[in-house]
Amino acid sequence: MALARSWSVALLGIDGRVVEVEADIGAGMPGMKLVGLPDSGLKEAKDRVRAAVRNSGQKWPEQHVTLGLSPANLPKLGSGYDVSIAAAVLAASGAVAGGKLLGTVLLGELALDGRIRPVPGVLPALLAARKEGVRRAVVPIDSLFEAALVHDMEVLGAARLRDLLAWMDDVENLPTPEPVTEEEPPPVADLADVVGQPEARWALEVAAAGGHHLLLVGPPGVGKTMLARRLPGLLPELSREESLEVTAVHSIEGKLSRSSPLIRIPPFADPHHSISVAALIGGGADIAKPGMISRAHRGVLFLDEVCEFGSQRLESLRTVLEDGEVRIARRRGVVCYPARFQLVLATNPCPCAPPREADCSCSPSARRRYFGRLSGPLLDRIDLRVQLRPLTAMQTHAHEFDKPEPTAQVRARVIRARERAAKRWAEHGWHTNAEVPGPVLRREFALPRETTALLDRGLDRGLITARGVDRCLRVAWTLSDLAEVDRPDADLVATAMEFRDRRAA
Repeated sequence: MALARSWSVALLGIDGRVVEVEADIGAGMPGMKLVGLPDSGLKEAKDRVRAAVRNSGQKWPEQHVTLGLSPANLPKLGSGYDVSIAAAVLAASGAVAGGKLLGTVLLGELALDGRIRPVPGVLPALLAARKEGVRRAVVPIDSLFEAALVHDMEVLGAARLRDLLAWMDDVENLPTPEPVTEEEPPPVADLADVVGQPEARWALEVAAAGGHHLLLVGPPGVGKTMLARRLPGLLPELSREESLEVTAVHSIEGKLSRSSPLIRIPPFADPHHSISVAALIGGGADIAKPGMISRAHRGVLFLDEVCEFGSQRLESLRTVLEDGEVRIARRRGVVCYPARFQLVLATNPCPCAPPREADCSCSPSARRRYFGRLSGPLLDRIDLRVQLRPLTAMQTHAHEFDKPEPTAQVRARVIRARERAAKRWAEHGWHTNAEVPGPVLRREFALPRETTALLDRGLDRGLITARGVDRCLRVAWTLSDLAEVDRPDADLVATAMEFRDRRAA
């Protein structure tokens, strides 16, 4: 009886566990048995691996082969275990040396002719392996550009199974990734393109500075979509840790750019209103895949014509907005995907949506019914609400002081405000005011009673909820950061509450 081991990685969401692949060759009728909760795709690995081994010039054992994937109670999905299975079987049969398998994870799908094909999720798999102390990995050569993002780990690439086997026997060396060249980020749409709408521009700046959610209400063509698309340009570049989080989500979908795999710019996702709940939140059979909200992690999720999305889609966002992550339970297990994004909603004030509000033909009940598609609990989680008015003239900006501010100028103020907030919350681990829990704002950073008197009156009259008070306080701190003052005063608290009370219906 011969026994050998190799290692791979099982992904559950963007979290991973190192999996030990054991190959036992013993007496019995020739055959192959795979145990350890494999899915249907992994069960087919028996035929793929056998053909790949034979077409790589190696002999498949003429005995019974038992393959065990441990932990046995962890679901194993996909074809990424093919290479580790082949290596373990050939090491157990004595065809190749197995010494290099110790402390090495192997990822890749095998073609029948022995080619090693790329698999999705290489980046989160290697990050999980590094976290568990693994310091070497062999990945498909087409995935080297992605694997190069993982530091403190030796990463090698193999194009064919025979290349891997030659490396295991110390006959050949495997290629290493080339240094990652960070390209300049693509140009962003400029805020100077937006005509008029000073209130909305100011709200967009406040939203960018504090990480707040935003609702834009106005007739068609006033600039709601233009403003939303310019929000990512106001945000600072992602840190290294944040970039890896965002890139890991996109890696699972296999949609990384070969020339610039590391995502440094906050992403922007704008799903159509016909999207399904599973596509928006995440879902699918077995282990759920990430949805649009996870693709918008550390960026902006823009829901245009939000009243057309339907209550089921919109209400599914409520818990996510509070937690910053989505947990999806399936038969095979529970996965957790990050989903900390800024939500921007845009809608017309009524179904007919004429250019001028005076020309509206909708009845009052029709207007209430249309805007009522946004539930109170969802609106309660929106920090800034802005009514956009129709343009009365296309400004020519004859004078220098009339010109709207460009993105670069506004972004500089946003970054200064974010730096002030990050310094204030550094010991707690928060980066923006929107992340600060309400109890902390009310106890450790409590404002004087005379400063918050307006919020107390709003609570007493039922004009605002306790959650709304917390969100007003967060906006007030953002306004103080933009004004470069140490603490919000009564005027800034009133401004924050005024932002919250601006409704279109």
